[in-house]
Amino acid sequence: MSNTVNTGLKVALGIAIALFIGVGIYSSSLYKEKQENERVLVQEKAKVLDELNQMASQYEVAMSENTVVNQNLVEAKDRIQGLIDSLQISETNLKSLWKYKKKYLALQKEMDVILTENDKLKVENQYLATSLDSTKLQLEERAMFTDSLLVQNTALADVVESAAVLTANSMKANGIIERSSGKQIPTERAGRSDKIKVCFTVARNKLVETGDKELFVQVIDPKNNILGLNEQVAFDEESLNYSLISKFYYENNSLDICEYISKADKNDDFIKGVYKVNVFNGKELVTSTQFSLR
Repeated sequence: MSNTVNTGLKVALGIAIALFIGVGIYSSSLYKEKQENERVLVQEKAKVLDELNQMASQYEVAMSENTVVNQNLVEAKDRIQGLIDSLQISETNLKSLWKYKKKYLALQKEMDVILTENDKLKVENQYLATSLDSTKLQLEERAMFTDSLLVQNTALADVVESAAVLTANSMKANGIIERSSGKQIPTERAGRSDKIKVCFTVARNKLVETGDKELFVQVIDPKNNILGLNEQVAFDEESLNYSLISKFYYENNSLDICEYISKADKNDDFIKGVYKVNVFNGKELVTSTQFSLR
């Protein structure tokens, strides 16, 4: 009887050891797979950064070889650098990398066409430059190709500007007195202000899909209180408190928008001091400003 018990214990112990080893091997496999996925994501992010840097180099070459480069081409190069800077500080995950990869592919497709046309125009322009003193016809042809080159530079700037994300600029904010007739009078006096007026321009962007869009407007008073709705929206592990949601229909053209923040109580006044105003596209800050009420 004792031998039977001992045999059973040995068998049970053997099974337990086998299970423990199996679990260890499986856990090790999962850990190695996680490390491999992280390594691949880091490599892919580096690859996208390298591709964007190569695109920036192409702009630099175009500017150095073209004697009629205008400020638009310089600004286009700066926008590409902005996209590179944004990717460098972004999270290293599949969703973020796919978003930047799509932006790069869209820009690369159109830029390849434009740079090819630029090379063609550059050669033709050089040929015309050697024949400036020949005939009136040659002068007219040179003028035609010079105009084409300017059009090409403008189109190139438009391609770089068209990263597929809404942006805003030219934001202004101030207190207003609102008459019963609807007339609005700007004021810097806290006690006279009926509302805070926030205006900004949603930038033209060909790569953003047409349709209903929204931006989050945040107005912070001198005591760091969020005015307006002061409601919260979550983005993954981050959250944002906003004053209002600016909703509009976007058709890929510049759009001027004005929103208004009312007092929490009609009998109260806005407090004196410096107010901060931010506009967010999701969790990303796209523009900001500040103003004072005295």
